[in-house]
Amino acid sequence: MIESVSIDQLRMFVAAADTGSFSAAARRLNRAQSAISQAIAALETSLGISLFDRSERFPKLTPQGSKLLATARGIVRDTDGLKAHARNLAGGLEPELAIVLDTMFPQSLLTTIAQGWAAEFPETPLRVHFEALGAVAQAVLDRRSSIGVIGTLQTVPPDLSREWVFDLPLVTVVAPSHPLADAKGRIKPELAERHVQIVLTDRSALSAGQEFGVFGRQAWRVTELSTKHAFLCAGLGWGNMPYPSVADDIAAGRLVTIELEGIPSGYGLPMSVVYRSDSPPGLAGRWMIDQMRSIVLKHRGRSSSRKH
Repeated sequence: MIESVSIDQLRMFVAAADTGSFSAAARRLNRAQSAISQAIAALETSLGISLFDRSERFPKLTPQGSKLLATARGIVRDTDGLKAHARNLAGGLEPELAIVLDTMFPQSLLTTIAQGWAAEFPETPLRVHFEALGAVAQAVLDRRSSIGVIGTLQTVPPDLSREWVFDLPLVTVVAPSHPLADAKGRIKPELAERHVQIVLTDRSALSAGQEFGVFGRQAWRVTELSTKHAFLCAGLGWGNMPYPSVADDIAAGRLVTIELEGIPSGYGLPMSVVYRSDSPPGLAGRWMIDQMRSIVLKHRGRSSSRKH
């Protein structure tokens, strides 16, 4: 009977396990709840095991179901990838590409990629949005964007696949007029806590209420990196910034770097591409991801050669 197992059944099994109920799985897959229940029952018959314990209000994975979930998830992911690859081989270019980027994403890198995009895909519109923290992943989950680049939020929902692309160097900066600018050596956390820290805040439910790298008791929260940058230059507080965004300010003396205890020098923020596992990138999306990696690698190669 195992020959009768279908990808559709496995997809429903994964959805039910991820959402915690057959009704939620039905909403996710836009199917009737009865279809979910029947498909999972048929899958259990084909496999000869019970995947869910239905004795309580919400179904729970059985030990056998838990052991098979990773395999089922892999089969569904590989099948979706196969479909996307076949679509690409058949010339399946997306009619439009919508991307959502973590607000930390370097503007200079985006501009370089956009220049290449204009030459490579002159007939394909590009839509770019910036969000912070969980709002990036949320936009991809809601299908408002095909791919996203996350940084400040490192955990992703199970419906999303993730690929690391590069590490973004971060620095902690203040204006020259700020009291912390005159501190010698590494600054103790208790000293940093006495001053306002400018941090990015979330606009999604995925990470609402969570704090990322917040030291100060007087944290000011903003949703745009440009606002954070302006506040830092005005001496209103201290904060972490992508080095490419403040390199000119540091060189010109508008900002100075400081080091805090507990934060290693030269630390980087992992930037990763995320996309729905059931909708892998097409030709244009894959080109975009490859460009992010290659441009950063070329830039680092030139920087390394200049040092020698």
